[in-house]
Amino acid sequence: MPELIIHYWWIAAILLCLVFYKFVLRVFFGMVIVPENRIGLVTKKFVLFGANKELPDGRIIATKGEAGFQAKTLAPGLFWFMWPWQYSVDMVPFVIIPEGKIGLILSKDGAEIPTGHILARHADCDNFQDAIMFLENGGQRGRQCSFMTAGSYRINTHLFELTLTDQIVIHENMVGIITAMDGEPIPLGQIAGKFVEGHNNFQDFNSFLRQGGNRGLQPQVVLAGSYYINPWAVQIEETPMTDVPIGYVGVVISYIGEDGQDVTGENFKHGNIVSKGQRGVWMEPLGPGKYALNKYTTKLEAVPTTNLVLNWADARSESHNLDKNLSTITVRSQDGFPFNLDVSQIIHVPANEAPKVIARFGSMNNLVSQVLEPTIGNYFRNSAQESDVISFLSTRKERQESAKNHIKVVLDEYNVNAVDTLIGDIVPPDSLMKTLTDRKIAEEEQKTYVTQRMAQEQRQGVEKETAIADMQKEIVKASQSVEIAQRTADATVKKAEGDATSLKLNVNAEAEATKMRANAEAEATKARAGAQAEATKLNATAEAERISKTGLAEAEKIMAIGKSTAEAYQLQVQAMGGDNFAKYKITEEIGKGHIKIMPDVLIGGGTGTDGSLNGLLGMKLMEMMDVNKSKGNPDVQTDVTNL
Repeated sequence: MPELIIHYWWIAAILLCLVFYKFVLRVFFGMVIVPENRIGLVTKKFVLFGANKELPDGRIIATKGEAGFQAKTLAPGLFWFMWPWQYSVDMVPFVIIPEGKIGLILSKDGAEIPTGHILARHADCDNFQDAIMFLENGGQRGRQCSFMTAGSYRINTHLFELTLTDQIVIHENMVGIITAMDGEPIPLGQIAGKFVEGHNNFQDFNSFLRQGGNRGLQPQVVLAGSYYINPWAVQIEETPMTDVPIGYVGVVISYIGEDGQDVTGENFKHGNIVSKGQRGVWMEPLGPGKYALNKYTTKLEAVPTTNLVLNWADARSESHNLDKNLSTITVRSQDGFPFNLDVSQIIHVPANEAPKVIARFGSMNNLVSQVLEPTIGNYFRNSAQESDVISFLSTRKERQESAKNHIKVVLDEYNVNAVDTLIGDIVPPDSLMKTLTDRKIAEEEQKTYVTQRMAQEQRQGVEKETAIADMQKEIVKASQSVEIAQRTADATVKKAEGDATSLKLNVNAEAEATKMRANAEAEATKARAGAQAEATKLNATAEAERISKTGLAEAEKIMAIGKSTAEAYQLQVQAMGGDNFAKYKITEEIGKGHIKIMPDVLIGGGTGTDGSLNGLLGMKLMEMMDVNKSKGNPDVQTDVTNL
């Protein structure tokens, strides 16, 4: 057995070499194998001989074979003579930057960053994959301006430290306001850096620096989109775009740029209006739309170009809120009464005059507070002091027209058109209003009384006409009675005539019969019958005329007697007096009626028993006298002397 081992030792050696070949090659030949997804970071432990044994002061990465961390890395592959007692090799994965990310680089070695700089300037180094090129081309230690985009990189992590960050995204309808963290100082008198081109929206910050870009606020902005921007070099504030609504223009006030020449001429001395891009108020306003303005370098004042209504009223304000600080105007009349009134003013600012208004006042709010409010308030206060409250109320239309003309003249001087001035609600003092109300009520009551009186008069007329109409029936009835009587009389006459005619015919017939018997006697009879009929007719006519004339004469007699009696009475009253005439008429009537004032028999009585007896005897005597009179013996006299 030992002999077999001695004869075949080389087979055992081959088997051991096959098993531990990597170790053998690493120890005896310095072999290093770098996998395809790794890089080798080399650390040199010592240098046996040569000039570059130690690193220069301040350096930590060796570029010329000095002991320490080596700038050169081992790419995937096979390397020899990297003996383990002199070199150590660390296998690290590739640096992978995913989509939507960028890699920020911090260099641990290199030249010092100049005083005043914050970021290291760019050095050619194949995206930081060639550390030797970086250090030999002036690469600076610290945070780098350059960065790496999405991809895989062989980075020497002994020299470079990598930080991943998101790429910058500006959303729709937003703008990115840029503040540069490095660069030249901002010129004196400016609040933002100068305008620099060619840096691809600050994605090439090295180009920005090479062209002398200033640190701090930048006049440029970036629009919506995704950007590879180094956040160590640039800070971005995302803000909404500036919106100029329909019905407005935007007057731009620029805080940066060169001092421009005023373009308004010598007549306008209230502000500096300049061309676009210069510092001041831009002469050309912006129309409706959205604009990518830097809110820190420019200011946009929206000026309404439609008719603008401003209300001096406590309970009403428009949507533009320019009149939110306006209130009802309190004035005092000539007679000392304070009262309130609401006023509405309609104005219009022409689009081409909007920059002048902003240059003069700074904003529309200042226009309202500095011009419109004092102008309108003082006008109505002065106007109210020229009249009493009642006159002010009654001349409202005239005062409104006067205010419109006055305010138009004033606003024309401020490049503003006054469209109309309207007086709203006027609130006089309660005490005065009560007086006016009472007066008005009294006037209305008086009108009511007049109307009622006219109604009563009309009612009386109606009742009168009604009474006349009611009497008209009686008048018609009486008229019809007269007509009926007339017709009755006519009928009677006609009947008499008919009877006469009938009788005449009968007589003629009788006469004709008699004529046959005796012509002579017939002729005589006919003559008598004719004479008798004619006499009857004449008598009837005469009787009718007599009755008619008698009635008319009797009526005229009665009327004449009454009229003469009344006139006689009136004359007697005037002559004798009312009382004496009355006494006279009473006496006359007593005489006409044979009225006895004194009795025929006077029965007297004394006191005691005789008085009673005499009374009884008197009564008895009276009865006897009445009996005699009733028997037809008026001449009988009774002697009562001794009774």
